[in-house]
Amino acid sequence: MKIVCVEPLGISKERFEQLKAKYAQKGHQFEYYLDRKEDESTLSERMKEAEVAVISNIKLPAAVLQQCPKLQYLSVAFTGLDHIDLAYCEEHNIKVQNAAGYSTVAVSELAIGLMLDVLRRITWLDTDTHKRGTRNNFLGRELHGKTVGVVGTGAIGTATMKLLLAFGCKVLAYNRSEHDDVKAMGVKYTDLDTLMKESDIVTLHVPMTNDTHHLINKERIGMMKPTAILINTARGNVVDMEALATALNEGKIAGAGIDVYEKEPPLPLQHPLLNAPNCICLPHVGYASREAFDIRADIVFDHVDQYLGQ
Repeated sequence: MKIVCVEPLGISKERFEQLKAKYAQKGHQFEYYLDRKEDESTLSERMKEAEVAVISNIKLPAAVLQQCPKLQYLSVAFTGLDHIDLAYCEEHNIKVQNAAGYSTVAVSELAIGLMLDVLRRITWLDTDTHKRGTRNNFLGRELHGKTVGVVGTGAIGTATMKLLLAFGCKVLAYNRSEHDDVKAMGVKYTDLDTLMKESDIVTLHVPMTNDTHHLINKERIGMMKPTAILINTARGNVVDMEALATALNEGKIAGAGIDVYEKEPPLPLQHPLLNAPNCICLPHVGYASREAFDIRADIVFDHVDQYLGQ
């Protein structure tokens, strides 16, 4: 079979060459690329002869998949699959498998980091200090003792809750189904509206589905305390960005830490959050740690091997 990895995935050329040699011994052709290209024409050119393809979070629409008549299997180096036209894949018997779990620690740690950054204004104070500023009577807020609402109690949400409990937080949770292991941690499940009203911090850990699109909308943001902050390391469209920016601009909530958006960065200059006060904006790096990428590569090519029956 012809296996194509259409982007570098944070893997060294040396490891790619090792993979190439391994697959050659098994009678397969392995092709890889050390640059990331997201335009449809380049993707189509790279994948047109592939029977097995590896890709991360690059958008993969039907227009590209139609140019890949031999494609049988997609090993996706990402947790979510909403960037891939799954309906086309199902219709054309293309098996799609994600890399669940590779970034659980990375994302949960970043969520905590964003909470601390917003509460203690680390980023802003760093900027001020570089400009020869002083504390100027600033007082931050502590994470310890806060009520934190975790929306979504899958692997990442659960890992985040464990860290929050270690910080001495009271944790509320919302999920479509309640998990016994979460309850055993001392976490209380509640409905989403109650969580929004009672939490000092709301952190989002749900996938992007029809049900979660703008789950955090103007009405629910309006339920939050004026001292509360919102953290989103899940998917951008889970939050109504315009409503969030308005709430920040009007001082209806205290701050936000955002790593995900409607589209991948770079963001347009007019994006509402870029000029909103007390909002940390990151370029979607929650999953991007050295450790997570090493785990991801192992998972992705283990899946390829399993598909090939090796």
